[in-house]
This record gives sequence, C-alpha cells and structure tokens, in this order.
Amino acid sequence: MRDGLGVNAVIQARSSSTRLPGKVLRPLAGRSVLGWVVRAAAAAPGVDRVVVATSDAADDDAVAAEASRCGALVARGPLDDVVARFGVALEQHPADAVIRLTADCPLLDPALIGRLAAVWRAEPALDYVSTTLVRTLPRGFDAELVRAAVLAEQVAEAEGPDREHVTSGIYRQPLRYACTGVVVTPPADDLRVTLDTPEDWELIAAVVDALGDRPASWQAVVALLRSRSDLVALNAHVEQKKLGQ
Repeated sequence: MRDGLGVNAVIQARSSSTRLPGKVLRPLAGRSVLGWVVRAAAAAPGVDRVVVATSDAADDDAVAAEASRCGALVARGPLDDVVARFGVALEQHPADAVIRLTADCPLLDPALIGRLAAVWRAEPALDYVSTTLVRTLPRGFDAELVRAAVLAEQVAEAEGPDREHVTSGIYRQPLRYACTGVVVTPPADDLRVTLDTPEDWELIAAVVDALGDRPASWQAVVALLRSRSDLVALNAHVEQKKLGQ
C-alpha cells in the first residue's frame, strides 16, 4: 500500500434485487455484470484491493463464488444492514479509506474511481469524497470514498435508512464531516446507465455492443448517448428509488 494510505474498493452486491432479481450475475459481453464492476475497480489507479461485500444469505453463495472467480476478495454480512456489511469488509480487509461501489453499475470508469483516491490521498483529512455529492455525471458512475474511521462511526451509529444507504449519514452532516465532490462539465446527470430494470438492461447492452468489452471512459459513454436519442429514450422514464424506499 503506497505511502501507508491503503484504499480498498468495496462493491456491495446481492442477488435479491426487487426490480431485476439476479441482475449482478447476468452475462454481459462474456462476463457477469459483477465482473464488469470488479474489473473497473481493479483497473482504477490508487485502489489497493477490491472486496465484494455480499450477504450471508444462501442465495448469495453464487455472488460470493463469482466475486472470487473474478479475482476479488469477499466479505459476507447482513442482507438488510448494508452498513454493517461494509463494517465486516473493513474488519476483514483493513484499509485507511474505502471506495463504495455498487454491483449494478457495470459501466463504471476506472479513471473516475481513481480520481477519488487521488483527491483523498492529496488531502487525507477529508472524510468523504464522491461523484454524487453534486451530481453532474450520469447515474451509474456513482463512487464514494469514505475514511475508515468515519465508516466505523456509521456502523456504530447509523439508524433507519442510513443503515441501508451506508453514506447518507455522512453527507447529510456537512458540519460534522468534511465532504467534497468531483464534478464534470458539461453536466450529464440527465442520463442513466445504472441497472435496475429491464429497460436499463436494454440500454446498457446497447452501449456495450457499441463500445465493446472494455471499461469505457465516462466521456465515451456520454458522447454515444448524446448521439443516440433512441437509446436514451429506452429508460428515460425510469425513476430512481428515493432514500428510505
């Protein structure tokens, strides 16, 4: 671990999605959706280890097996207490900071993930660095870095929806925690490349078909979608679940 500042990418994954069950194990251009996320995290500069945090439920045995097959470390914890699951990942695989990723974002850009690590390494007093504090990127390029001590506080203190959403108890307390965000211009937050519904799957499969089996840059994805209004229309009506839903 460089300069003593270890950064782990921790990918939360489960098979029991309500809107698209089993989505993280779906094959996408020869590898699973989870495999796409593991590959992007492993390719991100400044990430020391990649951990998949899945549940200890029997139906997530396949997720754990796929994570191992893809070369990731595995941590297993409560299905519905996601922040506790991150606590298990941190306990089993210690780091000074954790980059939280979700397994339903197969188009993640390694350069964006690496940018969070670089910002934090330059200013390690920061508690939280993310691409979503001010959302300018398409939904699906979400990445959040949390200092390990702050994550441990959330494991001990978070209540209600904050236990599911892991970081909401941090960025909603800006007077307590030092937070900063990565923003891009021109903004592209009207676009959606996360995987929650069959319509999302149709769009993501079309993007991969156009750009190939590789972690594309966010700029390449945005450029493609700006040139293909037919693709954007596929999931333009899909609403993201609100905090607490």
